[in-house]
Amino acid sequence: MNARLKAAIQHWNYVAPLLQPARNAKEYTDLVEALDAALDAGGANETHPLARLAGYLGELVAEYEAKDKMPPAATGVEVLRYLIQRDNLRQIDLPELGSQGVVSELLSGRRDFNARQAKAMATRFGVSATMFL
Repeated sequence: MNARLKAAIQHWNYVAPLLQPARNAKEYTDLVEALDAALDAGGANETHPLARLAGYLGELVAEYEAKDKMPPAATGVEVLRYLIQRDNLRQIDLPELGSQGVVSELLSGRRDFNARQAKAMATRFGVSATMFL
């Protein structure tokens, strides 16, 4: 086994998360930070050894951004469904809204968001509370 492969194996736990598509907003933010770091370290120059890494990270960022498009005229329920799907959440993962039964009623349209719930979702997902009202 050559020295490069040994080094790659030794550091794989640090590198592997950077090479996977983002599954949620946190992983997306991590990818953007990694891309910025690779570009700042010389990856913006096509002849630099980090250029291929920067290109790959850029593709992963673009892939997440393409799937991260919310319909412009979405209702509060549609916004919540979208965010749940985007971040791979379950109803039980949203205690800010209330019990799982309350979340179910919100998603089915049998209940409207109140101001507290809208504010909690806005804070959690980094969007405007008006999206839920």
